Amino acid sequence: MSKLTLVTGGCRSGKSKYGENLLKHTDDVLYIATAIVTDDEMKHRIEKHKESRNKKWQTLESYKDLHKKIERFTERYIFLDCVTIMTTNLMFEITTNYDNISDDEIDKICDSIKNEFTLFLEKCKELDKEVVLITNEVGWGLVPENKLSRIFRDIQGFINQHVANICDEVYLVCCGQGLKIKG
Repeated sequence: MSKLTLVTGGCRSGKSKYGENLLKHTDDVLYIATAIVTDDEMKHRIEKHKESRNKKWQTLESYKDLHKKIERFTERYIFLDCVTIMTTNLMFEITTNYDNISDDEIDKICDSIKNEFTLFLEKCKELDKEVVLITNEVGWGLVPENKLSRIFRDIQGFINQHVANICDEVYLVCCGQGLKIKG
């Protein structure tokens, strides 16, 4: 039976490690890495994640059309790190001009990204996968000073709500400690 779990938390809260520990009982995991190297800092973060994860886990580096790509993998468990980077990549694939964007266009972008996650999670259910998704809780800080950051924060908040509503369980991680908030 499929099971969908979302793990959320702030930056460096321990959410990825917490999520990985939910799957430490198995090597039968497809690790979906959604990050792309954009600069030296991101390259370093990606390398740190690669070093820390189980070397026996299969890796898929991708952030779009996941519902199509996972069909070729036989692993029972899927670990997706992370929803936030996937959202960012999809946002910038749709447009890079957020300075003069209308509210209707923002809504369409948000709906498009929600659809990407819906298709992925529905396919996971259809294939009877157990999934752990990692995301960042981005709405607890100050209101960002620039428009792009505010748009991103809002879209990410809506995506987190959408994914959490679909998932069976949701954990909030702070200081490496998880608190079950759904399921």
